[in-house]
Amino acid sequence: MRASRAIRFHQTGGPEVLRYETVDVGNPGPAEAVVQHKCIGVNFIDTYYRTGLYQTPLPAGLGFEAAGIVEDVGSGVTHVKVGDRVAYAQGPLGAYSERRVIPAWQLVKVPPAVSFEQAASVLLKGLTVYYLFFETYRLSRGETILFHAAAGGVGLIACQWARHLGVDLIGTTSTGEKAKIARAHGAAHVIDYTREDVVARVKELTGGKLLPVVYDGVGRSTWETSLDCLRPRGLMVSFGNASGPVTGVSLAILAQRGSLYVTRPTLGAYMTDQRKLAEASANLFDLVGSGVIKTAEVGTYPLEEARRAHEKLLDRERAGGLLLYP
Repeated sequence: MRASRAIRFHQTGGPEVLRYETVDVGNPGPAEAVVQHKCIGVNFIDTYYRTGLYQTPLPAGLGFEAAGIVEDVGSGVTHVKVGDRVAYAQGPLGAYSERRVIPAWQLVKVPPAVSFEQAASVLLKGLTVYYLFFETYRLSRGETILFHAAAGGVGLIACQWARHLGVDLIGTTSTGEKAKIARAHGAAHVIDYTREDVVARVKELTGGKLLPVVYDGVGRSTWETSLDCLRPRGLMVSFGNASGPVTGVSLAILAQRGSLYVTRPTLGAYMTDQRKLAEASANLFDLVGSGVIKTAEVGTYPLEEARRAHEKLLDRERAGGLLLYP
């Protein structure tokens, strides 16, 4: 028996449903690998599964992102070997564990210039920014965009990557302190939505032209504001539900605001095979290793204290990310 301690949940709900249990990992099958985790990323999407917003059969593990060492491989696995430093940022659920079996194609090699901590805190968020900026809507130098929650884990990477691309990113934050953090990471302008009218400020900053694209990971509370920031035929990219899902939307609202486009993308729909995943992660790790993208200061917790990490994740006063250590 290859045993592992892991966080699992048997019913949906708040952080209190998370349990620290012993599970049998088993051996890797064809095209699979066993990874011994060094550190584990905690992401907002994890709360969607814990609460039942996103459904999964129960009981279940939790988490999509981790970095560690390949411990064993199944037949047919050639792009990684035992002892390789690797990371991953896709399903199935189960990253909150000491070790696990995972489809080997999802593993990417972590270069020497990138630490396990950096890899586990940046890969899922960084791949999200990659597909948002290069595939959902391909940004061009000189463009101006709006990115909500600019001081969050995804937002801080977006600020830095946008600056590297020569794109002016207008970020929204909930406090003046978070606004300072977003500016320090590359946001060209920051709007404190608790004190300022976001749409009015966007009009002011763009000379009334509005924006070609808005990236919105907040969801319900920012939906209408985001649409009002777009120019005719602009693209609304709704990629998260931090304030709750967007529901009950009439398509007529898109016509009324200027024949707008809207998309609800996911990482899995873009990172569909090992080649694409390797290309995107290498691009990201090059920027991390060279210091163009700096990982934010993270909060750290032992794996068994995942409940506390989730409580902290819901604290809107903090910026950056969280890691669990097995």
